[in-house]
Amino acid sequence: MMSRPGHGASAAVLRGHQDEEHLDVMLQSLGINQIETVNSGPRDALGANVLSVALIGPDEGRRSAVAGALSGAPCHIAQEFSSYPALDMVPRLAKLNLDVLFLDLDSNPEYALELVETICAVSQTTVMVYSARLDSEAMLNCMRAGAREFVTFPITPNSIAEAMIRASARRTVIRTGAKADGRLCVFCGAKGGAGVTTIATNFAVSAAHEASGSKVLLIDLDLPLGDIALQLGIKPQYSIVDALQNFARLDANFLSRIVARHSSGVCVLAAPGNFVPYDLSPDAVNKLLQLARQEFDCVVVDTGSSFHLKRTSLFGSEAIIYLVSQVGIAELRNSNRIVSELFPSTLPKLEIILNRYASSSLGVDEEHITRALTRPAQWRIPEDKATFILNQNTATPLALGDTPVSRVIRQMARTACGITAEPEKKKKIMGLF
Repeated sequence: MMSRPGHGASAAVLRGHQDEEHLDVMLQSLGINQIETVNSGPRDALGANVLSVALIGPDEGRRSAVAGALSGAPCHIAQEFSSYPALDMVPRLAKLNLDVLFLDLDSNPEYALELVETICAVSQTTVMVYSARLDSEAMLNCMRAGAREFVTFPITPNSIAEAMIRASARRTVIRTGAKADGRLCVFCGAKGGAGVTTIATNFAVSAAHEASGSKVLLIDLDLPLGDIALQLGIKPQYSIVDALQNFARLDANFLSRIVARHSSGVCVLAAPGNFVPYDLSPDAVNKLLQLARQEFDCVVVDTGSSFHLKRTSLFGSEAIIYLVSQVGIAELRNSNRIVSELFPSTLPKLEIILNRYASSSLGVDEEHITRALTRPAQWRIPEDKATFILNQNTATPLALGDTPVSRVIRQMARTACGITAEPEKKKKIMGLF
């Protein structure tokens, strides 16, 4: 059973304020109002920014000893915490953009390890653990959780200086090698059978073709019965469950080994081919999405018609949400509830797709459709049963053909990828949308 964090005043307050407003207020007391100080802290003799450091440790004596050892190193202590923060505060803590975080292992080893793992899952801060004991098993566990250094008392200036040199080198690599995070496009349905998987799959294929040279990852989160692999005619060796169950050790190398590659160029993280136990935890989903966006230019996710991951980064401010609906009473009713209750604000960006749209046989006029949706639909994919059946029977992406359906999906992908002008050759073949 997981041990609880220290019972100091700040930990108690952290656990007691769960809503967004209180968390923001609490962050100010944790130093979030010092972000400018952290990011533009003291400089060394050469004019370079020194490392920003935070200390976390309920034991004041050990924490003070570490602070003293750091006094001669090229760093500045941006913040000290006298108790362990709650795990749900870690993503917010990451906003401090710290370079190094020193964490006391001994006050609560089990919880400290979990804290190290969580911090490493959501940020690139270099985590260093300090302990009064040189324990090889504890050291190994810390390294597995993601810690970069294991420092034991007595702490010498030389050992701290060497650790800081390694942290500084790592910071340089991170800052010079980082690329902009890839686009996150999330497809969800107002009702089962709305056509989410077909649209998401062909959107991903279109994105790979239209944005030449882009790396696209398609993730099947329609668990447990997602069928992206079936639509693409592939049999992956691994599934998204392998990523979720091993999210603590999930990195670029691990991800590259478990994705399948389709002939269209799209990489796929499919749902499992049979029933297997899985834990769809928010931490695992967030870690996967964070890594996926670092490694791919476009990440497309099929969530089916489930919204239980609403509080993850799937539905965060950087995502584009595509709500797939059809023009039926049940679908429009569900769409109204979803838009009104789950997406009342302008963030994240929400676009509505009317699938299998046939204006001549709706029985519902445009005014009533817009009123039901609370806003105009951005996309209308026409009814084309023959094309959809061919796609399902042959496992050939319809996005690769030239049909009214493929043209709309292609235009959706182009818009999402920021492609404004269509090449002349394609205009002649397809005509203007």
